Parts: sequence; C-alpha cells; structure tokens
Amino acid sequence: MRSLGNKVELLKIIAHPVRISILEELTKGVKCVSDFEEFLAISQPNVSQHLSLLRRHGVIDYYVDGRLRCYFLKDALIPDIIELLKKDYAEELPAPACCPIMKKGTYLGERRR
Repeated sequence: MRSLGNKVELLKIIAHPVRISILEELTKGVKCVSDFEEFLAISQPNVSQHLSLLRRHGVIDYYVDGRLRCYFLKDALIPDIIELLKKDYAEELPAPACCPIMKKGTYLGERRR
C-alpha cells in the first residue's frame, strides 16, 4: 500500500503539462520517443528528460525493440489520475447550509475562541 507521502511525491513528479501529456498518451498504449516528439512539438532531448524522470520514479518503463525504446506505464494509479483530470465539472459544490455567505443555518460544531 502506498503511503500518503509517496502519493504526494507521485503527484509532484507528474505535475507538469508535458509529463501529463506523455502519461495520457501512454494510457492508450506503448509509444516510442519519436511518437512523443510528433504530438508534443518539443525536441527529442526534452522528451527524453521527461521520460527519464518518470522512469527514475517508477511511473513508466521501457523495452528495446531494435533501435527504439518503447515506453509503457508501470504505475497502476496513473490511468485513474489521468481519467480524473479529463473530467469536466460544470459547477462548484454548493455551500453548506450553515454558511455565513448564505446567511442561513447555524454551525453544528463546537465554536472555539
């Protein structure tokens, strides 16, 4: 089971637009560096840096096919995170009934001074 600290560390590692895009593509299947270059429109060394960081932290891995490095997802939590990030929420959560902004209800907890 992953600790809270490890979960936080994972979020820090993937929290970059390029890395999110890479992981999103990898949820669709195995990709090589040239595949990433095409859709990210960044240089091969830059793509490799992002892939290296993700691999170093166990998020992805690769196998060699001739001269190609073929990357794939290794961390089972990533597809769930990517799916969650794709969701579109139309509105905010409603304010609680005891909210001073709503000017109604009373706070049910204990007030501290």
